[in-house]
Amino acid sequence: MSSRKIVSIVAGVAVLGVAVHLVAKESKKPKGKKPMSESKAADKGDLKKRLSPLQYEVTQCSATEPPFRNEFWNHKEAGIYVDVVSGEPLFSSLDKFDSGTGWPSFTKPLKPAQVVEKADKAHGMTRIEVRSKKGDSHLGHVFDDGPGPKGQRYCINSASLRFVPVARLAAEGYGEYVSLFPGSASVKEADAGAPIETVVFAGGCFWGMQEILRQIPGVTFTEVGYAGGRTANATYEAVKTGATGHAESVLVKYDPKRISFEKLLGYFFRMHDPTTPNRQGNDVGTQYRSAIFFKTEEQRVTALRVRAAVEKSGKWKGKIVTEIVAAGPFFRGETFHQDYLQRNPGGYTCHFLRE
Repeated sequence: MSSRKIVSIVAGVAVLGVAVHLVAKESKKPKGKKPMSESKAADKGDLKKRLSPLQYEVTQCSATEPPFRNEFWNHKEAGIYVDVVSGEPLFSSLDKFDSGTGWPSFTKPLKPAQVVEKADKAHGMTRIEVRSKKGDSHLGHVFDDGPGPKGQRYCINSASLRFVPVARLAAEGYGEYVSLFPGSASVKEADAGAPIETVVFAGGCFWGMQEILRQIPGVTFTEVGYAGGRTANATYEAVKTGATGHAESVLVKYDPKRISFEKLLGYFFRMHDPTTPNRQGNDVGTQYRSAIFFKTEEQRVTALRVRAAVEKSGKWKGKIVTEIVAAGPFFRGETFHQDYLQRNPGGYTCHFLRE
């Protein structure tokens, strides 16, 4: 069994362990509630495929994840948190604080109208539940013991959120919130007119690719995620099934004054085997395909030229199967996967730079 598969199994066991600790949820339907329509049932079925088991239980069944053992309770990066189901913007890192409870806590929503409050009388107590307006996802509860001007604490489940860092706000359609972070490095970079360009590479497990790419002189930023798929708000649990069409990818920002795109592509074709369709090492599936998601026409032309040159060189015995396609939406991977080999030296990878 490959190391990659072992990691996946361990992650699955962890998710099951979390599910065991989910707080019991109300199962009785309110009186007079009509049966779920066929379309609604279909929507639920789609969500079960797209969300992780924990995300589904929290957002659709009003479960509660364990404190201190969730993705964002101690997360401090600048950006916004959106509904993992609908993508609607909900909270800002500027309003996040450490409540000591083990869950992400905020003093207020980005826009009050985006969060709906409902009375929750489950479990023998009365609380105020908060749900997203568009997605109707269960988020958590709001309490009157916060530090803000209004004294409120929005206690939110990490499983109901997806984080979008400042550097990705404009690219993912949340450009109106960039102005909230005038002191961030990415905003300063844009204001200074820095000639930074972006491309997205796919070539197998994104752990190993990111570790090589981040060390290349001229590369200024990397983050792992999912690209080239058919569904929105991609997650690892959904992508690993191969059903969404996404590829594990790495978004790369680079300074063309320090490294040309052609030279960057030289590294790309050396770090993985571009002749194995839908496979790298022991990792098999369309999510492990080789692809270049270009952002500009110049990148497209260069990629086509370099791919042809690599194939003509004879360094690879088989035919180069690397896709060259226009970049579409890129969905940032979970924090667990970011800089994985930096946090786990000696962890699984099948990537290395060939001569």
